[in-house]
Amino acid sequence: MGYSLLADVTVLVHALFVLFVVCGGLAVPRWPRLAWLHLPAVVWGVAIECAGGICPLTYLENHWRRMGGAAGYGGSFIQRYLEPLLYPLGLTLHSQMALGLAALLVNLAVYWYLWRRRRYKNDDRG
Repeated sequence: MGYSLLADVTVLVHALFVLFVVCGGLAVPRWPRLAWLHLPAVVWGVAIECAGGICPLTYLENHWRRMGGAAGYGGSFIQRYLEPLLYPLGLTLHSQMALGLAALLVNLAVYWYLWRRRRYKNDDRG
């Protein structure tokens, strides 16, 4: 397996992780045990965004790119791949924090809904 392919697989895994952080709560009503994986992922994703940090997967991708003879890149995965889609003029620390908080709010809404639904079902039994 070539280094370039390893870098591309790392990008794919990273993108899937970001998607899981943002939207994974929507799968929890169908698979409730998924919450045990999703909640820590949300905590990590929100923390790394709000702190303005760089995910270790970004470093891993850069490592594979350099090993394959290509140049790595500066900044984070969000800046490299999602910024052109979300923020064509550039990703600032403020906008990065907004992304993290948006992910948090989406997930709080999903889990609040699940909690209310479960509570409502329990009240009907009582």
